[in-house]
Amino acid sequence: MIADSHGNVVHLWERDCSMQRRHQKLIEESPAPKLPDAVRNSMCESAVRLAREAGYTNAGTVEFIVDKDFNYYFIEVNARIQVEHPVTELVTGVDLIQEQIRVAAGEPLSLTQDQIPQHGCAIELRVNAEDPDNNFRGSPGVITKLRVPGGPGVRFDSHVYEGYTISPYYDSMIGKLIVWKPTRDEAIRCMRRCIREFEIEGISTTLPLARRMFNHADFVDFNIDTTFVERTF
Repeated sequence: MIADSHGNVVHLWERDCSMQRRHQKLIEESPAPKLPDAVRNSMCESAVRLAREAGYTNAGTVEFIVDKDFNYYFIEVNARIQVEHPVTELVTGVDLIQEQIRVAAGEPLSLTQDQIPQHGCAIELRVNAEDPDNNFRGSPGVITKLRVPGGPGVRFDSHVYEGYTISPYYDSMIGKLIVWKPTRDEAIRCMRRCIREFEIEGISTTLPLARRMFNHADFVDFNIDTTFVERTF
C-alpha cells in the first residue's frame, strides 16, 4: 500500500510469497492463487485501515499469514519498498518508486483506488549465488558468462554483468527474473522458458532448483505452504 501526507491511502492488491526457504522468499506472485475474492478484498481493506489508523506515510507492505481455512493473521509491516515490488508493478501498471518519491516530496498520490487494476499474472524468481546441491553454500567469484532471457513480458532487475565479481560479504541475491502473462499457466510456461535460456557461468546459482520448482506438479496446482520447499527439495 501507499499513503501520502494528505490522508490518501491506496492498496495495490496482494502478492503470495509461500515459496520460501528458511523464511527467505524464493518465488513471489500476484494474484495469490486460490485466494477467494472476498478474502483478498478484506485483506487489502485491512491493510489500508491499518495505515490510515496509524497515520502511516510511505510505500509499505502489510504481511499476513493465511491458514487452510483462509483466515488471515497480521504478521508485520515492512515500511519500505520490498524486493518483490516488480510483481506489483507488472499487474497494476503503477511505478511504485515514482509514487514513493512523490509521497516523500509531500505531493499527493497521483492515483485513486479505482485506477489501480489487478491485471494478468506476474511471477518473480530470485536468482541467488548459491549452490542448492551443496546445502546452499554461497558461491562468490567472477561471472565469466551472462546471457539473460528476454521477450515480451520478461524483466530482469540486476546489477551484475560479465566480469562482475560476486563478493562473499553481502546478500547472495544477484538478480530478479520477473515475467508477466495474462494467466498463471502462461506465466509459468514463460518462466520455464526463461530459466532454460538463462546462462550464467563462473559461479553456482539457484537456477537448477528453480527449474525443479517450476516443473513440480504441486507448485503448478498451488498445493503448497510455507514449508513446501524444505519438505520437497
